[in-house]
Amino acid sequence: MTVKQDIKQIAAFTARNIRLFFKDKGMFIGALLSPLIIMVLYALFLHRVFLQSFDSMLQGVTLAPKTINGLVASYEVSSVLAVCCVTVAFVANLNMVADKVNGSRADITVAPVKGHVLVLGYYFATAVVTLAICYIAMIAGFCYIAGMGWVMTAGEVFAVILDVFLAGMFGTALSSVVCYFLKSQGGISAVSTIVASVYGFICGAYYPISQFSKGMANTIMCLPGTYCTGLLRTHFMSGYASLMTVDGAQKAAVDGLLTGFDVKLSFFGSDVKAWAMYLVVTCAVAVLIAVFVLMNVLNKKRKTKV
Repeated sequence: MTVKQDIKQIAAFTARNIRLFFKDKGMFIGALLSPLIIMVLYALFLHRVFLQSFDSMLQGVTLAPKTINGLVASYEVSSVLAVCCVTVAFVANLNMVADKVNGSRADITVAPVKGHVLVLGYYFATAVVTLAICYIAMIAGFCYIAGMGWVMTAGEVFAVILDVFLAGMFGTALSSVVCYFLKSQGGISAVSTIVASVYGFICGAYYPISQFSKGMANTIMCLPGTYCTGLLRTHFMSGYASLMTVDGAQKAAVDGLLTGFDVKLSFFGSDVKAWAMYLVVTCAVAVLIAVFVLMNVLNKKRKTKV
């Protein structure tokens, strides 16, 4: 079989998995509405709480409504995107587990299709579905921030687009490794629930890392998902720093706020630059993909030996 034929089969199997996902309206709508609902809940119930928290860190300085509301909205949107890039990937991987459960994968392997075609087809389909839904959530977030107080530059917008792509690829690789071991619908449902409940806290999206104990904060800083959140925070919120200074806030207070809400991250006392965060996330994606490929290769060899 030529490389061209392999590519055609991978593309066809990827398209099949994408169609199956979007054909299931309940799965698609659930995955799409989840980040949007969280964003609405932030806006309705937590926006005022965050306003008070931000005000308390500015030492009594009253910021312009555009500045403070836009800053809080950016914090909320970055939190939602940091989480949904991973949680949506687990939902998108339901097709891979479903094919194992209902026997579709065994039926497919009867045909002259190489194992790597199936593996790549599942992986690429999960990535496409995850990124599509996350970019829809990102656009909704941009609209929300624009209504509150937009200050982002074109460069920051493109940086956010890149951040969502990397976070989505991280979520795809992580979910592919985890879902490889699952062989039932109940298993994927349980794992998806656990990830949705826990991930937002261990990546610093739902609760600022600076508010954890020192040991816990250092532990969380060792997890690559934290740097996905850090990148989104940086490119969503950094533009408001100069506006806060113009509105009368002291530089020390502004730096304290940015540090307190994870716009500026530190690892064992050393500041983490954006390029270092990109490096960590990229390496994490590469390692997870390598692990996923290795697991499939070893499994193929084991089946061949049997």
